[in-house]
Amino acid sequence: MSDAFRIGDLARLTATKVVTIRYYESIGLMPVPERSATNYRIYGKVQLNRLRFIRRCRDLGFSLEQIAELAALSSDSQRSCGEVDALTRTHLAEVEAKIADLNALAAELRRIGAQCHGSTTISNCRIIETLDHRP
Repeated sequence: MSDAFRIGDLARLTATKVVTIRYYESIGLMPVPERSATNYRIYGKVQLNRLRFIRRCRDLGFSLEQIAELAALSSDSQRSCGEVDALTRTHLAEVEAKIADLNALAAELRRIGAQCHGSTTISNCRIIETLDHRP
C-alpha cells in the first residue's frame, strides 16, 4: 500500500464520505494534507491513521469536541492517561443515561401498546386516546 492517497482513496479506505473528510479538515480535526503540484490534496499515513481514530471514536458515540480532546491528548505520549480515562467515564455515564431513557421509553410504549390490539376503529383506539391525553 502506498503512503500517498487522494481524498477518494482515503474515503474508500475508511468508509468516510469525502465531504466529511473535508469537514474534519475545516474544523481542525484532521491534519492539513500536503498539496500536489496541481493543487490536489495528498494524504499520508498521518491523515489515514487520524481518520481511522476519528471513525472509531464516532462509532463509540464520542462527540466531535470529545474526539478533538482525545486527539490532542493522544499527541503527547508521555502524558498521564487520567484525562482520557475521565473523558471516557463521562461519556460512558452519558451513554448509560441514554440507555435508561430509552428503556423507560420502551416500557411506556409497551404499556400504551398493551391497551389496544388493533381490533377496533380509530374512534375507539385506546392508543390514540392515550396519546391525546397525557397523564
